[in-house]
Parts: sequence; C-alpha cells; structure tokens
Amino acid sequence: MSFSPSKEYQINPWVVMAVFAVLVGPFALSFHMHYPDEMYYTDAAVKMLQTGDYLTTYLGSGELRFKKPIGTYWAVIAGFKLFGVNALGSRFFFLIAGALTVGLTYWLGKILFADRKIAGLSALIMAANPVLIFSATRSIPDVLLVLTMTASAIGFAGLIRYGNDAPKKFLWILYLSLGVAFEVKGLPAVALGGLGLVYLLANPWQRISLKTLIHLPSLLVSLFIALFWFVAMYQIHGPTYLDSFLEDQVGIRVASRILLIVQNGFLALAILVAIFIPWVFFALPKAKETLRKTWKENAAFFGFAILWGLAILAMGAMTSKFYERYLLPVAPVLAVWLGWFLVRADFEIRRNGLKIAATIFLSLNLIILIFSFWLNLQLGSTLWIWGQLSLGILILIYLGRLLLRDQKIAKSISYGMLLLFFLASTATYQISLPDQGKQLRAFVLEQGIDPSEEIGFAGNLHVSSKIRIGLGTDFNLLDLPRQDWAEYVNKYPNLILEDKLLTQIDTAGYQIRVASVNWDGRSIPDLLRKTGKPEFDSLLAQNGKKYYWLTRKLTQ
Repeated sequence: MSFSPSKEYQINPWVVMAVFAVLVGPFALSFHMHYPDEMYYTDAAVKMLQTGDYLTTYLGSGELRFKKPIGTYWAVIAGFKLFGVNALGSRFFFLIAGALTVGLTYWLGKILFADRKIAGLSALIMAANPVLIFSATRSIPDVLLVLTMTASAIGFAGLIRYGNDAPKKFLWILYLSLGVAFEVKGLPAVALGGLGLVYLLANPWQRISLKTLIHLPSLLVSLFIALFWFVAMYQIHGPTYLDSFLEDQVGIRVASRILLIVQNGFLALAILVAIFIPWVFFALPKAKETLRKTWKENAAFFGFAILWGLAILAMGAMTSKFYERYLLPVAPVLAVWLGWFLVRADFEIRRNGLKIAATIFLSLNLIILIFSFWLNLQLGSTLWIWGQLSLGILILIYLGRLLLRDQKIAKSISYGMLLLFFLASTATYQISLPDQGKQLRAFVLEQGIDPSEEIGFAGNLHVSSKIRIGLGTDFNLLDLPRQDWAEYVNKYPNLILEDKLLTQIDTAGYQIRVASVNWDGRSIPDLLRKTGKPEFDSLLAQNGKKYYWLTRKLTQ
C-alpha cells in the first residue's frame, strides 16, 4: 500500500487535543489513582471555599502552607466552582491544560518552521508523552507549568524566527506566560525564562537587541501577575511566609553532595530519553547527517532547544530527590526539535519499525481490553463502563485498520498510547471506585450525620484528601497530627480512623461503624483469583482496606 509522506503527518491540532481529552479524561476525572501531592491543593481549595479567603492556603490540619504560589490552588477552585467539590472538579482544568499543551506544541512547530508536517508530528509526539499524560490526571502544578512554559516558548520562537522585527504579540505571549508560570511554580519559570532571554541577547544566529526585549507594557503586566500574590501575603502575614516558600524552592530541593548530583543527572537524562520512546529509535539512523542538516537549517532554534534541555537536566540533577515530572516544562520544545529532526531524517520511510511500534501498543491495548472485559463481566458493571469498552473496541479496530493499510502509523502509535489509559480506567473502575470520598459521602447521608460537628481524621493523609472532597464544604474535617494523634481524639465528637489505628485508642465510649471498604493493594492478587466466586465478598470484607466512623456516645 502506497502512502503520501506529505500528507500523512498533517493533522488537525484540534482533533488531537480533543482525542487527548477524551481518552485521558475517564482516567483523570475520577480517583482511579491519587497522587500524594494533590492533597496540598485540594485540601486548601476546600478550606478557601469554606472561609471565602482565596489567597491564604492551608493544610488539611488547618496549618498555613506557603510552599507554592497561588496559581494551582485557583485552578482547583475554578473546577470546584464549575462542577462542584468532587474529583472531576479538582482535575478538570489540569486535563484541559494537558490538551492545550498538545495544541501549543503544534503552534510552536508551525511558527518555527511554517511546516504542518513538522508541527503535526510534534503534536503527536507530545500527545503520547507519558509524563504529560500522567500530569494531566493530577491536580498539581506541573501540567500548568508546562502549559505556560510552552506558551512562553511560542514567544521565544516568534523572536527567533522574525528577529527584531517580530510582531509585538510574541513579546506579550512571552512575558505574560512567564508571569503566570511564576504564579504556578515559582523559581523554575524564572530560571528557564531568564536563560531564554540571555540566549536571545547572545546567540549569533538571530540576536535580539535589548531595546526590542524591553517592552514595558507587557513587562509591567507580567510583573504584576507574577508578584501580586507575594505582595498580598506580605501585607496579610508579614515576611515569615517567605521562609516556607524559599525552603521549598531552594533549600530542601537543592542537593549538595556531588555523588547525588551525578546520580540524579544520569537518571534525568535516561528518563528524558525514555519519555520520547519509541520516537527516539527512529532518529538513530542517519543521525550524524541529520544533525548537520538541522543545524544549518535553523541553528538559532537548535541552540535554544539544547540550552533548555541541558538546563532542565541540570535543575533535575541539583534536586535532593528527582521526579520525572521535573523534566516536563521543556518537553514540548524537545518534541518539536525531535519532530523536526525526524522529518529531515526521512524517518517515515522506515515503515517496518513504525509498524512494529504501533503493533506493540495495539497489542498492549488488546490485553488490557480482554482483562477489563473479564473483570467487569465477573463483578458486574455500569452502562457507562460498557459504553466506554465499546468505544475502546471501535478505536482499537480503527487503529488496527490504519496499521493494516499502512496509513498514518504515527497517529496509530500516539493514539495507541492514549488508548492505554482510556481502557485501563475501565479495569481500575472495579478496583479503585467508588473511592473513600464517595463512600464516606454516601455514609454521612445515609446516617444523617450533623455537618456542624467537627470530624477528626487519623490515617493516610491522601485518603483524607479524597474524603474531604467527598464530604464537600458542608463538613469540617481536620487531620490529626501524625505523631501522638491519639492525644487529640477527645476534642472531636466524630472520628474517621484507618483500620490499623483502631486498636490504639480506647473505643469503649464510641459507636463504631465501617464507613469505607476498598481493595487493599496487598490483597489484589487474591481478590482477582476469587473474582466472580461466592467467597469474593467475604474476602473483600476480611482483607479490604477499611476506614471506621467513630461517634462519641452520649453520657447518661
């Protein structure tokens, strides 16, 4: 079957963005998985809604927390305002940010090269980036940071392409994006943005004058966006809030041991390569020749992409504990660089390698589909899940037809990666849902619990976060101290306790009820073996992870 390289990678970015949102959405918008750091933002957002103070951020214990700027908290609050206090609301705008990042990657490629083929391939590469996908399913700053830094990269790209004659819109995009990025994550935006500006001033291929960069209207608006929360916190809480912020941004994150720096650096480099699999494999043939060709074609962007790539590796190496999400802010720029490299290397002629990669992803999807179908058939499921499985089958058939016809293989690879998450959510639906928050919500409604009474929580704080979302703003749930928590239980008429803690207090004066039962990770293999058998329910009740509701008995 013949193919047309000139058309095969010319995609509609709006379609890819929509596919990203639809296929990642089911996994993102319910608590199939809950990332630990989400609790810092959702706990604070619930408290903000309760108090009406949308500037001051709190922990679930009621303590102040100033380690991150306000941007991420507001994204959670916006979702809560739009959809209510629930999992969907907490993550909606983070999913949208992930989809928009794919679209901005396309725009970035198109500005730099005026080539829809490079832009389309770059968008497909970014859509299949596992770190972007995971970040779009969590209410934490990273996906907002990559969105804003990609927008700033568009500003840099306009200046790289047009030089000192660049339209003013690119300066507005550049500075406003950096201002918002600072309100999302803080100093990483300053580091990458500052390096980019120095590069524009110094690179010999498309040097930008200082006069061009000093665009006061956009600079002043950007500074206002970046600093207003910090000024507000100084006015409300004084300078002490900066101690917490600077400790998180600089103190505890910067490694001082040389061995740790080297280890983190190599780890960061390995992961940076891994997140672009399988695309990097297609860059290996003709690599030396293509490097020379791309350098001659656009040395200014080549140097900018390498500078940002090295900068993020250095920043990752300097952290006391490295996470793969630290690499995300520059991933779209590197996706465009890789897409450009692949197109100039004529990678589409290597059909066998592309088809092998697509076959691997489609095979993984088929395995997940079969497992999920069996699991839902054994345990019973909802019409929504059966509809989702049916749609997954249709998408899998469509991608399989593309593979068999030797058409749009890059799309088949990218969509195949996204489909993994879509289908996985139909299996984790049985294991993770309803989550503890939904179960506690049903419990308090069924039992007629008075929302005016405070509730103390002792146990896994990530579960506390889900329960706080489930209970909503009507209930005041406070986390007890991790150490010596039992000393504080007498202050609360109601308690929620993790099962392993129940024996650590005198429960004689309490009415004890099971409020939540979920699959325990250690028991999943046994539960799967008993799925569909009569003893499954008793095994779940015996080995499941429980949370108890304790109500103090009234004294006579």
